Amino acid sequence: MSRLTDLYSRAETHPAGRGVLVLCAGLAAALAHPPFGVLPGLLGFALLLRLVDQAAPERPLASAFFQGWLAGLGYFALSVWWVTEAFLVDAAAHGWMAPFALVFLAGGLALFWGAGAWLYRLSGTQGPFRVLVFAGALALAEFVRGHIFTGFPWNLPGEAWRAGGAPSQAAALVGAYGLTWITVALAASPAVLPGLARRQTLAVGGAAAVVLVGLYGGGAWRLATAPAPREAAPVVRIVQADVDQKEKWRPENLDLIFDDYVRLSRLPAPQTPDVVIWPEGALPAVIDDLLAPGEPYPVALAEAFAPGQVLMLGANRVGVSEAGGLEYFNTLVAFERLETPGLEVVGIYDKHRLVPFGEYLPLGEIMTGLGLRSLVNMPADFTAGPPPQPLVLPSLPPVQPLICYEALFPRFTGQGAARGGIRAEWILNVSNDAWFGATSGPWQHLNLSSYRAIEEGLPLVRSTPTGVSGVIDSRGRLQAGAWMSQGRRGVIDAPLPPPDGPTPFSRLGNLPFAIMLLISGAMAVMSWFRRR
Repeated sequence: MSRLTDLYSRAETHPAGRGVLVLCAGLAAALAHPPFGVLPGLLGFALLLRLVDQAAPERPLASAFFQGWLAGLGYFALSVWWVTEAFLVDAAAHGWMAPFALVFLAGGLALFWGAGAWLYRLSGTQGPFRVLVFAGALALAEFVRGHIFTGFPWNLPGEAWRAGGAPSQAAALVGAYGLTWITVALAASPAVLPGLARRQTLAVGGAAAVVLVGLYGGGAWRLATAPAPREAAPVVRIVQADVDQKEKWRPENLDLIFDDYVRLSRLPAPQTPDVVIWPEGALPAVIDDLLAPGEPYPVALAEAFAPGQVLMLGANRVGVSEAGGLEYFNTLVAFERLETPGLEVVGIYDKHRLVPFGEYLPLGEIMTGLGLRSLVNMPADFTAGPPPQPLVLPSLPPVQPLICYEALFPRFTGQGAARGGIRAEWILNVSNDAWFGATSGPWQHLNLSSYRAIEEGLPLVRSTPTGVSGVIDSRGRLQAGAWMSQGRRGVIDAPLPPPDGPTPFSRLGNLPFAIMLLISGAMAVMSWFRRR
């Protein structure tokens, strides 16, 4: 043990050693997220705070920024490495972009951590309360990351807790950003203990213990008070056909894929499903072409369902712009099987929040000139649909669709309810995680989307072509026997869990988080007055 302590001390006093330590701090924090679940890794925030406090005195702000950026580089490199898989689906066209995508994505996201560390060091806060200023600076940086340039709030520190576990329930009160503030403050608190008087040590340690007990105790209480299953709940069928993304867009495979989805949709069940769900971009074709007069697909599709059943499938759709040109949409289409043979479109949701470089190319002409293009299998980039609001479908409770990474964004469902004037009773997240193969990405996506169920108090149904698919209750828990892992083919039949009443977060939004930031700011101001 003494040798390890000595080795750490030597590393801490050497510039290169500090760089290795701060990189390890970010890697450790990332290990807390699925599929690793190493929660002690969150102590990487304590190491980061300690090293930022020791930033080079001759240039403390620049040093703090670099250390925050380096920690963020480790954190995001481990968190988003799976993005390289998407570029390898068509390796001949996009493979060369894979290493650049990871370097620029991780390095770009790490800038926000650098800014958080810089802001913290700029405050000059001293004493034990500096842990709250550090938490506020980093949480504010994460909030900006989740909103600027359409936002990419992947793996917020507050979402490291397993969704459905006791600590994750705090998101129903303060949201993912508020839980990020709490998580960073709690995890970083050991860094302020050295050098404190005994009374201060007991106060800081006692406060951290109270918060930790509150997270687990309050979360356990909320889990124990979940709404009871309702009678005559709609039965949901999720179809997971396990279609590999590399094989999906081969023209000769269209009929095989279509037949497979139809065959799985028709599997017998003790109770006929009320709604059948196919994932995002289930079929390798534009839905308008498939359903055109004279095509065999509309008849086969109608025959696969019983009268009154609803089919909700992710599809690519073509529209005409005001200028008369063609527009392409990533869409969720809802059909109802009529009493007479045929399907009627009863709802359409066009994806509103598109993935940069995946579904559209920012600064399109410039990027195209550099040889870049988006990954969509369409003649042009997708067009964003209108802001979301719930769909009201026949014989089903109102539903808020979220396509793919829209499920990363807190408040998306609540804002949709405000626009539509009606609160959804469940959330449907269709996603094409087949882009990312058997990596950590789909497991993280499952965990992150489950936080939207906790925040809104609504069950969530998640449908992907290759996993992980499942039914999640209003507490963020995967229902036993109602989920399917990666690389499996089949269907999930399960009753739709009941919604809970509006949560504090659904009513207050990010107001609790704003109060936390004000507390952090007040601590910084108080420290400044003490120094004066």
